[in-house]
Amino acid sequence: MAGVQIEGVGKQYAGRPVLSGLSLELKDGECFTLLGPSGCGKTVLLRLIAGFEQPDQGRIAIDGETVADAASGKSVPPERRGLGMVFQDYAVWPHMNVFDNVAYPLKLAGTESAALRERTLAVIEMVGLAGLAERLPSQLSGGQQQRVALARALVSEPRLLLLDEPLNNLDANLREEMRFEIKALQKKLGVTILYVTHDQEIALAIADRVAVMDESGTLRQIGAPEEVYEHPADDFVFRFLGIANFLPVRRDGDALYIGGSSERWVGQPPDKAGAQLTAGFRPSDVLLSRASSDGEGLAGIIRRASFLGAQVDYLIDIAGTLIRAALPSHECLARDLLFVEGDACHVSLHSVQWFAGNLVATAQV
Repeated sequence: MAGVQIEGVGKQYAGRPVLSGLSLELKDGECFTLLGPSGCGKTVLLRLIAGFEQPDQGRIAIDGETVADAASGKSVPPERRGLGMVFQDYAVWPHMNVFDNVAYPLKLAGTESAALRERTLAVIEMVGLAGLAERLPSQLSGGQQQRVALARALVSEPRLLLLDEPLNNLDANLREEMRFEIKALQKKLGVTILYVTHDQEIALAIADRVAVMDESGTLRQIGAPEEVYEHPADDFVFRFLGIANFLPVRRDGDALYIGGSSERWVGQPPDKAGAQLTAGFRPSDVLLSRASSDGEGLAGIIRRASFLGAQVDYLIDIAGTLIRAALPSHECLARDLLFVEGDACHVSLHSVQWFAGNLVATAQV
């Protein structure tokens, strides 16, 4: 296990800064997820930690040992950093069977043959590939090939495991299966993991802590998954962690109205000052009722109704702003909430995040 200290790290390509003054600390034995859009510098940071590239500014230390320092020019070679790394494209050798792929780091290290065989077979079994040691990659599924890559990264017992979007090329069911397996392995082995991804579901599912990075490579928020999801630092974090609804609200004296309409705001009062505000909420935060019922709520019109099996997805017009709602199908059936296009409804909100200013009120339709 190892902690990682990243202090003021910067990196440029052709004069264009990708990372600038980035500081971050990973705790010993935690699974830390770096979440951000494509092109924000996540993989660059991973390569700097691994030693494949050198920082232009700043310092990187692993378990208290400086492995890269731009000021002094120090750079410990990748093979001496005690790391394992898994790439999104598997990077398994097609001419080697599973055993030889996994054992390769031990062969490079000159491990004695009996110990090499014992450790290799143990880690192959650990990742669920027992009995497949003699197969070639072409005889394996995508998920099995990714397990080979994971086993190869673990066989040398690294103090730090770097995962570069390793589940991207898998189908939805395999992604879900593998993310739970990675978390289970991390708990079993106690290895420190840095996992970079643009997929918020994976990030929230496996992380002890999450860091959200924006397009410019700036860290916007760091915290436990539930903290970042329930209490986003700003609207960028809120947008990036799932489907986001934004409803403009204006303050006129003591009254609150939706956008520029005469529709009164009904529900949780804002905790921010200002004449122009935005109410942010998730589709799952929306509670619906029939317009003819006695329940209070914002008046809405159903613009689209989509039955998705386990849930029903609605696109709703509230005073000219479109928002998304997602209700469990069984609840819709039990409470007569199967709407069709053009139906009137009432909208109440279970939870609201308030943001200052009038943000672009565009539903993710």
